[in-house]
Amino acid sequence: MSLFTQPLTVQPWQRVLERLDGAPTVVLEPGRHPRRRRASYQVLDVREQLFTLSPQEVLTADGVTLKVTAALRWRVADPVVYTETVADPLSRVYLAVQIALREGLAPLETEAVVRTARQSVTDAATAAAVSAGAAVGLEVLEVVVKDVVLPADLRAAYAAVVTARQRAQAQLEAARAETAALRALANGAKLLDDHPALAQLRIVQALPMGSTVELSLPAAD
Repeated sequence: MSLFTQPLTVQPWQRVLERLDGAPTVVLEPGRHPRRRRASYQVLDVREQLFTLSPQEVLTADGVTLKVTAALRWRVADPVVYTETVADPLSRVYLAVQIALREGLAPLETEAVVRTARQSVTDAATAAAVSAGAAVGLEVLEVVVKDVVLPADLRAAYAAVVTARQRAQAQLEAARAETAALRALANGAKLLDDHPALAQLRIVQALPMGSTVELSLPAAD
């Protein structure tokens, strides 16, 4: 049996693009398919794949250079468009994510980037990647901004600020506890002043175990 008469088996994670005389004719789904003369077959893996972008340097509005790392999950959605549009379809998506990260972060100051910008930038990068991927036969499932890395001196400054804030919070809690204790002591002292018998009872309770208590009764008239 010649190669051209052997059936073609397509695995569940594959799609096979058939070309007849160079022109795409059909996308073969999983299963066994007969081969046609003058036809060529290109096997494509349609499983989900992960691609990590190299760190992107972005200059913020206040002049700080950040390094941003991102990753995207994608898969081949349209074998014909994927193979016929550009030589490297993933590079088109890569460029779209790069531009989205820069456009999303450049207008912001560093503090805004650190505190609140990650989700909005992730959403913008995902939208840009989905649009670019659809044009080249890719389905972008997700874009994740993994890290926003500050320069070393700025990281040290932020760490010092956080440490000072936590120290001040601890001192505030200690002061609140001391105030509450003093207030309780003042209330107790007032109660003892208002009830002398209670003060005497408190003294007796404070005596060590085994102490002898002597009572003095007023002399009778």
